[in-house]
Amino acid sequence: MSTNGETANSNHENKEIRKIKSSRILLPVFIGLVVVGYLFYREYDPNAFAQLHFTWKSAFWIFVAFLCIFGRDIGYIIRIRILSEGELSWRKAFRIIMLWEFTSAITPSAVGGTSLAVIYVNKEGVSVGKSSAIVMFTSLLDEIYFVVMFPILIWVTGLDALFNIPGSPGISTSIFTLCIIGYSIKLVWVLLLGYGLLFNPRGLSNIIQWIFKLPFLRRWKDGAAKAGNDIVVSSGEMKTKGWKFWSKAFLSTFLSWTSRYWIVNALLMAFFANEIAGHHFMIFARQLVLWVTLLITPTPGGSGVAEVMFSQYLGEFIPIAGLAIAFAFLWRLVSYYPYLIIGAFMVPKWVQDKFGGKKKQNNTTEEEQKID
Repeated sequence: MSTNGETANSNHENKEIRKIKSSRILLPVFIGLVVVGYLFYREYDPNAFAQLHFTWKSAFWIFVAFLCIFGRDIGYIIRIRILSEGELSWRKAFRIIMLWEFTSAITPSAVGGTSLAVIYVNKEGVSVGKSSAIVMFTSLLDEIYFVVMFPILIWVTGLDALFNIPGSPGISTSIFTLCIIGYSIKLVWVLLLGYGLLFNPRGLSNIIQWIFKLPFLRRWKDGAAKAGNDIVVSSGEMKTKGWKFWSKAFLSTFLSWTSRYWIVNALLMAFFANEIAGHHFMIFARQLVLWVTLLITPTPGGSGVAEVMFSQYLGEFIPIAGLAIAFAFLWRLVSYYPYLIIGAFMVPKWVQDKFGGKKKQNNTTEEEQKID
C-alpha cells in the first residue's frame, strides 16, 4: 500500500515535470530573437558582411567548434557514469545530460536544471538518495572548476585586462560587479556543499529535513527525510572512493567546461585567425567571466542578456565593426539552440515513458487512502 509520503512525492514529481514542457522553448527563443533582431536593425551594415570570406579553413574551424560541443557533452556523460559507478548506461547518461541541458536552457540562471536533475537520474533507475548525491557532487565539481579557474585566469591575464572594455568604462564596471557577485555565490555554495557532503552529511541531511518542515513544503517532508538519509549513506560511499575515482571525475569536468569555452575561439578562428593570434587565452577567460555573470540573469538560459553581453564584452576581438551581434547569434546558434531543439523532441517521449502510468497509479492510490 502506498504511503502519504510516496503520494506526495509522486505529486511533487508531476508538478516539477511540468517545468520541462516542449512549449517552454518559445520564451527563450522569442527573447533571444527579439534582442538579436533589434541589435541587427540598429547596427546592420551590409559592407561589414561583404568583408567576410568563407573558405575551407572556415568550414574546418566551424567543425572544430562542433567538436568542442561534443567534448562538452561527452565530458558530462563520462562524469555522470563515473559518479553513478556504472549504474547509468551510455544511453541513459546521454538522455539525462540532454534533459538537464534543456532544462537549464528554459529556466532562469545557468543553474536552473539542477532542481530537476535528481528526478532525471532517479527515473533512469538510480535510487533517490544516490541520485541526490550524484547531482550534488556534480554541482560541487562544477563549482570547484569555477572557484579554482577564476583566480588563475585573473593571475595570468591581469585584472585590468580581463575586465577593461576600451571606450566603455561603465560596461566594464557593470560586468566586473556582476562577476564578483556571481563568483561570491559560487564560492559560498562550494564551501557549504563541500562541507556538507565531505565532512558533515548528517548536518546536510538535517538542513534538508528542516527546510521541508516549512508550511508550504511540509507535504513532502517524508520523502525529504528518506532522501536525506539516503544522502548520508551515498555520501559515505562517495567519500571512500580513492584518488583515481575523483581524478577521473574532475578530469571529465575539466574536459566539459574547457571545451565549452573554446567554442568562441574556434568560431573566431574561422574568419579572423590572424587577427586573434595571441588573444586566445583572453577570449577563453572572458567566456568564463561571461558564464559566471549569467548566473544572476533573470531570463531563461540568459536569453537576450547573453547576446548583448557577448557583443559588448567580446566584440573587441571581432575586427570588422558591425559584426559583433552576428557572431553572438552564431555562438548561441551553435552552443545553445541545439539543446532547445533536441530537448523539445526528447521531452514528450521521455515524460510519457517515465510518467505515462502515473495518473492511473495516483488515482488508485487515492482510492486506497479513502478506504483506509
